[in-house]
Amino acid sequence: MIEVLILAVALSMDAFAVSIGLGSKRVKKTKSLAIIAAIYFGLFQALMPFIGYFGGKGVLGWVENYAHWIAFFLLITVGGKMIYEAISEGVEEDIAQITHKVMLILAIATSIDAMAAGFTLNLLEVNPIVACGIIGVTTFIFSLVGVFIGARSGTWLESKAELLGGIILIIIGLKFLVF
Repeated sequence: MIEVLILAVALSMDAFAVSIGLGSKRVKKTKSLAIIAAIYFGLFQALMPFIGYFGGKGVLGWVENYAHWIAFFLLITVGGKMIYEAISEGVEEDIAQITHKVMLILAIATSIDAMAAGFTLNLLEVNPIVACGIIGVTTFIFSLVGVFIGARSGTWLESKAELLGGIILIIIGLKFLVF
């Protein structure tokens, strides 16, 4: 179960970073923005790994002997992408107005990686519903807090959060090869 918690924290870092960026926009209703961001990001971060889990379950029988290599590749790729995004500009700087359409797009964009990571849930002895729930709740909390951090301090923590999430995913990917 500790692996699921670590995975949840790592996957939530993308949404956390975007939430910090959203909060730094100095909107008037920070509390409602925080709740909206937390709901969108938490919901999609819970849903996408569930989709990845079932997609992986269908393929697992064919690739069972190579599943640890696939999990390694997926987590290294997702972690590398997060590290790359940490050192490049965030999309939230280009957002003029925060609407539900914008939040939906951001929620999908930040959770696509979680779909790939959902495949790895097939390799862990966990209930996928519980695991996805933990991922969703963790992301909800990080997103909620992220908006308030961004509103108070700007974006200085944004890239560091994404970098940490990427490093954690790479470490989890390496663990699949070692154990």
